[in-house]
Amino acid sequence: MLTSITDGIMCCLTGKSANTVAPLENSEPGDGYEFVEVKPGRVLRVRHIVPDRGGFETSGEEEQKPGRGVVRCKRKITVYRNGQLVIENLGDVVRSEILHCQNGNTEASSTVEVELSDYNSSATEPKPSHGAEAQPPPAGERRRKRKPKRTVLIDCDRKISSCKGTHSDVALFFIHGVGGSLDIWGSQLDFFSRLGYGVIAPDLAGHGASTAPLIAAAYTFYALAEDMRVIFKRYARKRNILIGHSYGVSFCTFLAHEYPDQVHKVVMVNGGGPTALEPSLCSIFNLPTCVLHCLAPCLAWSFLKAGFARQGVKEKQLLKEGNAFNVSSFVLRAMMSGQYWPEGDEVYHAELTVPILLVHGMHDKFVPIEEDQRMAEILLIAFLKVIDEGSHMVMMECPETVNTLLHEFFLWEPDLPSEVPAAQDSPPSQDNK
Repeated sequence: MLTSITDGIMCCLTGKSANTVAPLENSEPGDGYEFVEVKPGRVLRVRHIVPDRGGFETSGEEEQKPGRGVVRCKRKITVYRNGQLVIENLGDVVRSEILHCQNGNTEASSTVEVELSDYNSSATEPKPSHGAEAQPPPAGERRRKRKPKRTVLIDCDRKISSCKGTHSDVALFFIHGVGGSLDIWGSQLDFFSRLGYGVIAPDLAGHGASTAPLIAAAYTFYALAEDMRVIFKRYARKRNILIGHSYGVSFCTFLAHEYPDQVHKVVMVNGGGPTALEPSLCSIFNLPTCVLHCLAPCLAWSFLKAGFARQGVKEKQLLKEGNAFNVSSFVLRAMMSGQYWPEGDEVYHAELTVPILLVHGMHDKFVPIEEDQRMAEILLIAFLKVIDEGSHMVMMECPETVNTLLHEFFLWEPDLPSEVPAAQDSPPSQDNK
């Protein structure tokens, strides 16, 4: 603590950061680690594990049964000038029963018209059941027909197949968030590589063993997103699954939007709501770097308290082993102030047709569950799982549960009959939107 305060005072007096902004010393290549120069002088550490399948490689398309896994993705997204968003899902029904896990509940995407606004109480009123006659509103309450500000039409067929470890055309990408490193995915990388999956996990710039430029512009969302684009294009296979945590979810969303034919499935772990990114003007991270350096021990303790459901010796060891929240004050400040992405709004997320698994730790103090519930409402094919024992770092706290849940999602493929009985057209009545 005293060292941090002394270094912070020297930083303020000299105008130079007291932090050593450089890669970790133990960053020698080996054990699946590679160093990729995404731009001149900008090098990211990447853990790339190519499994030895022992000659049992197959293509996923060869094993898929004819007629299975093709989902009709059709929806109409309308945005009105007052900010109201109306989504009409007109495609196939993907029911909530397709995923089973003992921890957490599943919520499937709604396939009826969804009216989403913060002020319109009619959005929460019960809708008439099938066959019931809807009563017209009183004459005094009738509204003029409004002209939409923007309309987006989506109409495509998406093939969704089971992704097994023996499939040579499958790759898993793991992307961490602010203050983390690829090491936070240690349990997942080991588990899925043992199952035969090819896994790729990069350190973001300024994190882990990646280089850390001494310029704030190097840590904007767009700069980091372009880094992830380079990594994705370098290692991508035919069917790619993106797994993101916290801020890393935004990069997964960006890649899924940019490469819809290559991104097969997405997992969002405590990623928050489908809102455009904008840095807070009243955040503690707007303080000078030297002040943040003085507060580093307090910030680390706050992260431990908010990021884990328990704050014992085990959790402290997990933080140390995962190299989490071990970044310089300069990088931390630049990362937080660089989270500006106005394009990533609700409409941007609603345009995604890729199936998405949302994983939420019930005790997460950074991301309220209401944000992930909102995300599940907006997405076309989404399943929300809540892990009661987990918090923000749920993949480190409950690795077995998370690994099982992810693996089940990787193996899942929809089985949609050509004709569905009328009695089954409506979604299940359980806590669905």
